[in-house]
Amino acid sequence: MIAQAIGGNLDYVVMLGYFVAVLGFGLYFGRYTATTKDFFFGGQRFSWWLIAFSCVATVVGSYSFVKYSAAGFRYGICSTQSYLNDWFWMPILVLAWIPIVYYMRIQSVPEYMEARFDKKTRVAATFIILLYIIGYIGINLITLGRMLHTLLDWQVMTGAVVTAVAVALYVYIGGQTAIIMTDLVQGLILLIAGLGLFVAAIYHFGGFGEFWSLIPQEHKYAFSDFNAPPKFSFIGIYVQDGLANTGALMLMHQGFIMRFLSLKSVKDSRRMVVCWILVLAPLAAVATSCGGWIAKALVNNGDLPTIEPGDSFVRAADFLCAPGIFGFVLAALTAALMSTADSLINAVSAIFVNDIWRPYVKPDRSDKHYLRVARITSLCAAGLGLALVPIFMRDTIYGAHSMFTAAVTPPVLTAIFLGIIWKRYTPAAAFVTIAGGAVLIGLSFIWPDVLVGPLDFGMGPDSYKFMRALFGLLAAGTLGASVTWFTKPKPEAELKGLVAGTQIDAMRKFKGGEPNQRPGQKVRLQTKFDRSLSGKNVVIVPQLALDKMAAEPDDLLYASHIRWWYGGLRSVHVKAGQPASSNQSELILISPGDAATAHFTEGQQVVVEKIM
Repeated sequence: MIAQAIGGNLDYVVMLGYFVAVLGFGLYFGRYTATTKDFFFGGQRFSWWLIAFSCVATVVGSYSFVKYSAAGFRYGICSTQSYLNDWFWMPILVLAWIPIVYYMRIQSVPEYMEARFDKKTRVAATFIILLYIIGYIGINLITLGRMLHTLLDWQVMTGAVVTAVAVALYVYIGGQTAIIMTDLVQGLILLIAGLGLFVAAIYHFGGFGEFWSLIPQEHKYAFSDFNAPPKFSFIGIYVQDGLANTGALMLMHQGFIMRFLSLKSVKDSRRMVVCWILVLAPLAAVATSCGGWIAKALVNNGDLPTIEPGDSFVRAADFLCAPGIFGFVLAALTAALMSTADSLINAVSAIFVNDIWRPYVKPDRSDKHYLRVARITSLCAAGLGLALVPIFMRDTIYGAHSMFTAAVTPPVLTAIFLGIIWKRYTPAAAFVTIAGGAVLIGLSFIWPDVLVGPLDFGMGPDSYKFMRALFGLLAAGTLGASVTWFTKPKPEAELKGLVAGTQIDAMRKFKGGEPNQRPGQKVRLQTKFDRSLSGKNVVIVPQLALDKMAAEPDDLLYASHIRWWYGGLRSVHVKAGQPASSNQSELILISPGDAATAHFTEGQQVVVEKIM
């Protein structure tokens, strides 16, 4: 417990008010969740900018402010390097992975593993991915538990339980739509709070030059030394975070797969990824790390006594912020926790329903049955995350996170990556990659000096938490490549749409015909209900509108509310029917059912565009 009191009653009122507001906001969007498609993928309706904010909110967990501010206090500006090494994953994400999962209608990573390889590989991947996601839930819950211990002197477990119950409640009711909409708000708040704190610090010190002069010289470098310090070296961070953790987030994190599948189109994914990785992620790097830099400057300026690195963000915010404003900053920490934990809980639910319950336990049941199971599973996922809190309490948050991701992610990540880029990669090799890689990583805990030691670049045992990721990637990759050359690959015809270079085949399967990629314009039309279209998912638009969109009958269209700031919340995917007669030149004929899905009213203006 910290001796000095932090915050006042007004701060806690603001924090509590935010907590209740976000909970209510999330519960409100339960009205948009009627099917498992809504619960898991938000109806595949959302715009690129909304998903970009949602992704950055998911990446920035509550542990981020504590973890990276602590690193910033200890090591300086190089604490941002973990957020600046995502860019090299962009080509495989935009050009291969998102088109594969979107066009092939892949609902989970394990489902892809069976389609690309076989059932036993799917089972192995399911087990490891569930472990990975549930572990992530535990890390987020322990972080906010520790923060509430610092602020309110609650037991860590008490704070973790309170937040777990709140998050599980709005995920239970609202599903992916509630998550995406609340994460938009929470993404904005955590960026505003972190960057606002940095601006307040510059003002307090009298300018950036004065702030910079209070930072030790060794803290002013964008990257740490190649192999020093052992617990935060460039090579250690690059391997554990840039390769293993970021790769896992992009390719095997079910929460992100569900974000990608929530986009209105693959075309929008390109804009989303650029905004997320090249714009929002660098801003998040500053927002989450600056508390440590500020606290170091405050200590060196005599404004604060010597403090623990893990308390640097809260201490800096408490010193710089007026009553009430500090409560807003605390709300940002709450936002970071909720915006990550909600995605993780929903991801566990999706994998359990789609990869365990639906195929093996209760096949061929109604969608309402699976929706009910999904909601119950979301509550169980929060409980399992809580069960891991006592285990993670034995280490620092940074240490627990690094150790966990370095140990769990390499085998499945390697199998997915090789499966995407290498047609020759075989089902037998994929299974050996996952199972054998996991066994070898387990053995590295028993004989770390023998297995991880040769890869430590002279840093010694202190680096093993990071360098175990390199060992895991090399071991799993070597196993996979070796077995591939002695086993039989799947016929190339079975790989269409599942590997890089076959995206056009996936597009044909998605549309059910030849894709139309001619560029066109958006059009604005007025809705008119037509009951003869019920159940067909078809709309009738005039020929002039088809010409402007460069569309033809049977092309996929997307109709949305004219207010762009809804972000696709009120929208629907439909097919173009035969064009309307000339006396209906301003109308779009739509079935009442499709209109209800999009929350359209008869006679309202909508924007229509061709998807494919």
